[in-house]
Amino acid sequence: MTQLIRIAHGMGAQPVEADWPALQQGDVEQVLQRFPQLGAVQQLGWHSPRPFSAAAQVHTDRGEVFVKRHHRSVREPAWLEEEHRFVRWLQDRGAPVTPALRDRDGHSALALGEWTYEVLPRAAGDDLYRDALSWTPFLDRHHAHSAGVALARLHCAAEGFDAAPRQAPVLVANLRLFSQPDPLRAIEQALPGQPALARYLAGHDWHYALKELHLPYHRQLLPLLAAQPALWTHNDWHASNLLWRGQGGSAEVESVLDFGLSDRTFALFDLATALERNCIPWLELDDGGRATADLDAVDALLAGYASQRPLGRHDLLTLKALLPLVHADFALNEVDYFEGIVGSRASADIAYHAFLIGHARWFGDSEGARLLDHLARLARTHNN
Repeated sequence: MTQLIRIAHGMGAQPVEADWPALQQGDVEQVLQRFPQLGAVQQLGWHSPRPFSAAAQVHTDRGEVFVKRHHRSVREPAWLEEEHRFVRWLQDRGAPVTPALRDRDGHSALALGEWTYEVLPRAAGDDLYRDALSWTPFLDRHHAHSAGVALARLHCAAEGFDAAPRQAPVLVANLRLFSQPDPLRAIEQALPGQPALARYLAGHDWHYALKELHLPYHRQLLPLLAAQPALWTHNDWHASNLLWRGQGGSAEVESVLDFGLSDRTFALFDLATALERNCIPWLELDDGGRATADLDAVDALLAGYASQRPLGRHDLLTLKALLPLVHADFALNEVDYFEGIVGSRASADIAYHAFLIGHARWFGDSEGARLLDHLARLARTHNN
């Protein structure tokens, strides 16, 4: 059988050949034998371009589902179940999420050979941003406002979920390293358990780079973190992970997708991630652009969020301090993933030089300062 070549989102604006092979019908038929309620596979439809796994729409004689496959070095079933328990908690509290289906033995994550699979029902809403890359903007300011409302409501639903942080060793987003009093020492202490990251960093003067670029922001942020209550969060709040009700600028968020990066962090970490994902066009830097932040989208997203969970002066100052560091842990995580699991030094280089170093440098230049100054001005308008 001819192997389908899957095209995926790359580390920049251009599509690339995927790191993981496309799902084949035989793979899916084997999986769905564990889900007799779903019927027989008829055909595979759209294949997702997301880079960290392989996934496709599957049409059966009883409807449509979405099958997603992870390499077990990335997600063992137990690691994936952590995510699934969080999503079920959210659904039980009224959040517009779609939990993974359970197989005949009651499991929502199953291992077959070197792969871990999950099967999800079709979620409600239109996929208006299906082909959008992360770090690309909202199509309309109203979409930004609706995304802020939905994120705040999700945080309300997440309260009380007190599970421990994720066990998954790669591709989860958090602030475990840069929340420490000495993040450079925290990185050094983590390296024995991450040999691929250690190998990569051994070839770079990362101590100097992080000391110059990241630690000034860390000094501002650290005293503000003690006031942040722990919360399980989505951590990849981009418009493409939302489904929408309605068309054009009036569309509202109807469903929330893809909790793959979720972990125990805090609400403002998730909100800062939403700003970083949607309001800064980072990919413009690849072509020499300035990556001018969309301050109107920033205001709309924050206004939507604050309509459900008020944001005070200290919250806005925390967002200002957090934004330059919100992707730092995950950038190191990506270096580890690409160097150690995928075996792509080129992608690891992009994660290090563009995401970890380049994004921090941007915040020290005029465009980044413009965004941070804007958040500071918003904070000055709040009395609480």
